[in-house]
Amino acid sequence: MTDTATPESQGDDQLEPSTISRWSQLWRRVKPFVLIAVGLIALRIITRIASSVDWPAVWSSVQLVSPLSAILLLAFLASRQVFNAIPLTRFVKDLTLKQSIQNDLSAFLTGTVAPPPADVVLRVSMFKSWDIDPVEGMAGVTLNSLTFYAVRFLAPAIGVMFLVFDEVESGQVLSALLSSLISVAILVALYFISQGDRLARMIGSTAGSVAARFKKTVNPDEWAEAVVDFRAKIGDRVHTGIIPSMGALIAMVLSDATILFISLRTVGVDSSVLPLAVIYGTFLVAYPLTLFPLAGLGVLDAALIAAWLDYAGDGYESQFVAALIVWRVVTLLVTLTCGLLSLFLWRRLDRRRDAYHVNLE
Repeated sequence: MTDTATPESQGDDQLEPSTISRWSQLWRRVKPFVLIAVGLIALRIITRIASSVDWPAVWSSVQLVSPLSAILLLAFLASRQVFNAIPLTRFVKDLTLKQSIQNDLSAFLTGTVAPPPADVVLRVSMFKSWDIDPVEGMAGVTLNSLTFYAVRFLAPAIGVMFLVFDEVESGQVLSALLSSLISVAILVALYFISQGDRLARMIGSTAGSVAARFKKTVNPDEWAEAVVDFRAKIGDRVHTGIIPSMGALIAMVLSDATILFISLRTVGVDSSVLPLAVIYGTFLVAYPLTLFPLAGLGVLDAALIAAWLDYAGDGYESQFVAALIVWRVVTLLVTLTCGLLSLFLWRRLDRRRDAYHVNLE
C-alpha cells in the first residue's frame, strides 16, 4: 500500500489539517518513547536478573542437555516449522509443503541479516523459480502474515486456559481479553474483505482514513484500491484456508511452548518449581511480545523470567536463564542455520534449472 499523496488526497487532507497535524505530531513524538520505555523496562529486568545470576551455574545447567534431549528438541523444532509452513500451502496455489518450508526458512534468514525488502525479493525469486505467479504468491504471504497476527494475539486467551488449572491473575485475564479483541478484529476484517469488492473498498478506505490521521501523505483511495486488488488475489482462499491455517499456527505456537517446556525440564526445573500449566500459560500470555525483533529477544525473555520468579520465588534464576538460552539456541540459531542450508540448496537447484533450460535452447 503506497502512501504517496495525490492532488485528490491532498484536498481531502485539507478538510481537517489541524486535526491530522496534531495526530501526526503526537504519534511522531510518542512512538520513540513507547519503544524506549519497553526497552528500558526489559533492560532493567534483565540487568537485575543478570546481577543475581550465577553464570557458572548457568553454564552447568546448560551442560545438562543430553543427546536424547537435543534430539527431542530438534524433533519439536521440525514439527514447528512444518506447522508454520502449512498455511502458505493453503493460500498459494500449487505450492508444496517442501517449497513452503524452504520459502519460510530462507525468508526468515534473509529478513534477519539483511534490511527490507530483501526477504520479499527472495520470496518473489523463489516463486518465479517454481513457476508460481509471484503476485499471487505474495498475496498468499500477506494472508499468511495476517492469519499469524490473529493467532499471535489469540495466544494469551489460550494461555489463560492453561493457568486456570493452577493460578491465574486478573491482569493476565485482562491482557488476554484485550489481545483477543485484536485477533477478532483481524479475522472479521479478513472475512469482510473476502465478501466482495464493495466491502473490501470500504475497509481499505476506512483504514486509510485512520492512517491519514497519523501520516498526512496517506491516500485512503489508494489504500481502498490496494485492498480490492488484494481481495481479487486471495479469491475464496479465506473461506477454505483460514480455519486449517489457524489450527496449524496454533499447533506451531504450542510446539514452541513445548520446546521451552523441554528446555526447562532438561536443565533441572521440575514440576514442583514450575508446573506444566504455568510454563505453557505464562509463555502464551506473553506471546504477543514476539512482535519485537528476533521473536522478542530480551523483551520476552525478561517477561518470562519475571513471571516465573514471581511464581517460584528467588533462587532459580540460573536455571531459568539456562533454559531460555537453550530455547533461543534451538528456535533462533538452529532455525537460522536451517535457513542458510535451505537458501544454499535452492540456489544450487536454481542454477541447475537455468543450465538445463540453456542446454535445451
